[in-house]
Amino acid sequence: MRIGLIGTGRIGSFHAGVLGRHPGVDALVVTDPDAARAAGVAERTGARAVASASDVLAAGVDAVVITSATAAHADLIGRAARAGLPAFCEKPIALDLPGTLGALDEVERAGSVLQLGFMRRFDAGYGAARAAVRGGALGRLHTVRTVTSDPAPPPADYLPLSGGLFRDCLVHDFDILRWVTGREVVEVYATGSDAGPPAFRDAGDVSTAAALLTLDDGTTATSTATRCNGAGYDVRMELAGERDQLAVGLDDRTPITSAEPEGPPAPAEPWPGFLERFAPAYEAELDAFVRVVRGELANPCDGREALHALRVAEACERSRAERRPVPLAEIPGG
Repeated sequence: MRIGLIGTGRIGSFHAGVLGRHPGVDALVVTDPDAARAAGVAERTGARAVASASDVLAAGVDAVVITSATAAHADLIGRAARAGLPAFCEKPIALDLPGTLGALDEVERAGSVLQLGFMRRFDAGYGAARAAVRGGALGRLHTVRTVTSDPAPPPADYLPLSGGLFRDCLVHDFDILRWVTGREVVEVYATGSDAGPPAFRDAGDVSTAAALLTLDDGTTATSTATRCNGAGYDVRMELAGERDQLAVGLDDRTPITSAEPEGPPAPAEPWPGFLERFAPAYEAELDAFVRVVRGELANPCDGREALHALRVAEACERSRAERRPVPLAEIPGG
């Protein structure tokens, strides 16, 4: 199988390494607006670098992996669909609902495949939590808590292009909440603080945020995120039911210290970032994409799944701006 990869930044470079050593991938073609960066990735992974996305699409590839800047995602998804090529795309499809819906329409008109990069679905801990909840091990679920804490802010010039903390970061929590519980969010109430570095205020974004989410069976969920967690990268999910409770992401590298005299010690080597924490999940999602392209596996995360998570993020942004609860019914695309 020949795969084209568009975008060789941090996540694109990582994916190129995974694809370059995948036994089912015979050839890899890469491109990036930074030609030198693309050439470096090609040299490290045994790929061939070409000048543009058009060159990738014309290179006789069987599928494409889109890891470009977010603003280019929707256009590249449409171009892949019109070329009849299955596509894997890092989230989000677009930074707004009209762009997302337009790209999804293109995919559906072409009858092509689009898999979205929500890697937490491929993490062993989240998979075990889903099985526990769906199998009734926790009893009736009443409370869910999710945490996503980055150790340091992204570059200031990234923030205006990111879509904001809810769309760029917490969208992962919204997706995994739906995937683990099997329930839909029906209402949100969200807030945020821009008390961190000035770049967040300049971008109209927040550095820390919290959302209270009501699910369609009455379960209450909270999702918090921050870009300023100096202790390390911390992603967790806690699920509490009438019979038992379960935590995902609680291990000897979780960057948290107990205040109890007999509590567990602080981690010697906290998780430094998302690539280290979720490396096996990233590999698993790309392996799944190869199998989807081969016709061996149903699409584990299609574009409509991404739309659901984005609608929750949009509702949170509206709630933060208007300081009120927002029913999901207000958000188009449902």
